[in-house]
Order: sequence, then C-alpha cells, then structure tokens
Amino acid sequence: MATRKCAAVVVGAGPAGVAVMGNLLERQLGSIAWIDPSFTAGRVHGKYREVPSNTKVALFQSFATATQPFQKVIESSRTPNAFTTLAKLDQEKTCHLGYAADMIRSLTDGLMKMEQVHAYRGFVAAANLNDQSSEWTISIRQPNSPDLKISTTRLILCTGSHPTNVPIPVPGLSIQRLDLDLVLKPSELVKALPTTPTTVAIVGASHSAILAILNLITLTHTTHPSLRIKWLTRHPLRYAEYKEGWVLRDNTGLKGSAAEFARAELEDDKLATSPAGQVLTKIDCGGGKDAEAAQFAKYLPGCEYIIQAVGYTRDPLPQLLKGGEPLAMEFDHDSGAFLESGSTRVISGLFGAGIAFPERVVDPYGNVEYAVGFFKFMKFLKRVVPSWVKA
Repeated sequence: MATRKCAAVVVGAGPAGVAVMGNLLERQLGSIAWIDPSFTAGRVHGKYREVPSNTKVALFQSFATATQPFQKVIESSRTPNAFTTLAKLDQEKTCHLGYAADMIRSLTDGLMKMEQVHAYRGFVAAANLNDQSSEWTISIRQPNSPDLKISTTRLILCTGSHPTNVPIPVPGLSIQRLDLDLVLKPSELVKALPTTPTTVAIVGASHSAILAILNLITLTHTTHPSLRIKWLTRHPLRYAEYKEGWVLRDNTGLKGSAAEFARAELEDDKLATSPAGQVLTKIDCGGGKDAEAAQFAKYLPGCEYIIQAVGYTRDPLPQLLKGGEPLAMEFDHDSGAFLESGSTRVISGLFGAGIAFPERVVDPYGNVEYAVGFFKFMKFLKRVVPSWVKA
C-alpha cells in the first residue's frame, strides 16, 4: 500500500475542522488530507439544526469571512446561497443553528474543490508517530474504497463530543433514557413520547437543559397535554452577564431564548404562577452526592423517562501510537498541542481544536471556562495555528 505524503492531516469536518482547514490553507503549507465520514457539518447539521443559537448572527458572518480561503469560497458561490441567507437575518439577534450548519456545509463543499485539499470519506483507524523522524503514519478506512496510509508532520484532531450519560444512583430503577440530542430536535421529540399520561425527569440546569425543558413544555401546550416534567437541579439558574468589553459566564451562563424563558418562567419567584409551573416540578438536588442520590431515589421511580443534560464527553479518538506503543496524552488548552501524560514533553505534530479540545479562558474575575462556539474556535485557531505551522 503506497503512502501519500501531506503537509497536514485534519480529522473532522464540523465547525472546528472547517476553521482549521481555512487557517491552514491560508498559510499555503501544501497538500492537506481531510477525513470525515460525511463532510456535512458534523452534529450541528445532523442533530442541532432546530436548536436556537446563543450566538448573534453577526458572529456566524464573522466566522464565514475570517480566512482568505473562506472568502474565496463565498465569492465563487452561486447566489442565493447560505451566506446570502445569513446576511439577510437580523445581525444582532440569534438564529436556529440550521442557518449556521448550512454555512459550514457550503464552506466545506468549496474547500473540498481546492487543489491542495484531499478529502477522504471515512475515519482514522490508527495513527503512529515515529519519534526519530517526527512523522505520523495515519491509516484511513473508507467504506467504499481501499484503505490507505498518509504520512504527515501535523495531525489535527477535531473529533467532536456527544452528550454525557452518567450512572443513575438508584439501584434497580426501571426508567428509559431519552437522548439529549433527540430532545433538542422537536420534530423527533414529538414522535418519541406517548400521548398518554407520562412523566419525564430532566437532570441539569445548563443551556441545553433549559432548551430541553422548553421543548417539553411546548409539547404540553400542543400534542402532549398529559406530559409532566420533574426537573432535578443542583444549583440556581446562571446567566451570562454582559460587562464592559467582556461577558461573565460567557461559556456557562444562559443566553438568548433559553435565558428569556428561564427568567420569565423557571425562576423560583415565577415558577408557581408561570405556564411552565403548571406542568413542571422543580426538585433541589444540591448539598452533595448523598443528598442528590436521596432526591433521585425519591422522585425518579415515578418517572417513565429520564433526560441527562449534564455536559458533553469527547467522542472516541483514533488509536494513537508512538513507535507502535499506545500513547498516553493530555491536551494543553492554551496551545492546542498535546503533552505526554505526566510530563511536560510535547508530542510532536499533534494538535486539537473544537468542542473536544477547546481553549481555556480566564475572565477578569479569575473564573476559568472552556471556550465553545463557532467564532471562539476561530479566535483560538487564529492565535495558535502559526505555532502549529512552525512546528
């Protein structure tokens, strides 16, 4: 099997993978291999088109024009297109993520036509680092084509994440899990629940938890009037606060329609008399693991379904090796590089970005967060890609 040599290999074609491609192509490194099962904007298109964004339309526009290769794609696109559609929306408001997904798909289609880009529909089975040459040999599996190998000095992982599921601390409990991705897609949610009297538990108070509650409550006003909700949460609602030149809780606080709904209907002083309060019971699970387990044991047995909105977990990575041996590593959230576990030694030519490998940011109050969002990925990459190229 012949081995193709490329200046870089990018794994993943979601928003972060597309942003990496734009930044690398702008620096004219040479040929770049791009690997993804479908090249259709990842989970944003597949799962989250119906989710209201917490980002203003203007920032999606800024993402779309942030690199010269992106601008070239936009200029060569027939109108009307995803970019002209975004331009017609109110730039200061949010929008459904379907608009952003279409923008990512259009950028993807344009980048794949560029001479330097070698796109492979498939996945990376393994990547092995030769410590002497600092070269990675990457094995690619393609469903309808022969396997192939690529060698490169730069391997960039934009492999994405999925909703976290954690064990439910109630032994012997019979309850059906509802996937958070499904609950965030109203067109699927309406078909997943029976119209007979049903109680759904939802765990969490994040942005996705509040959107999930909003989608469930909407069903109670339309197709599922017998649906009831038990909301188990450890802490009060937290909102993004706009300060002078920065945002407190920019990555963890509620924004947009989720914040508007929570303020109007879910706060303790509103819940008793709000429309949401007629179908939803809030259960305080604060006070530590034992207190939480006791509340779960008390309230979950009366529920048919449970939704966990408790964060996101990295999707499985390809098998990463050094000299044929498994590579233990830790991500450096400041540089986008990886270190060998338990040491300060940088792993040659291995980098990451996106929701699986976000930038760590510290606000003026000293709070540490991880920056997740289209334009946040772009800002991070603008800062770190020059060092990746030099490496």
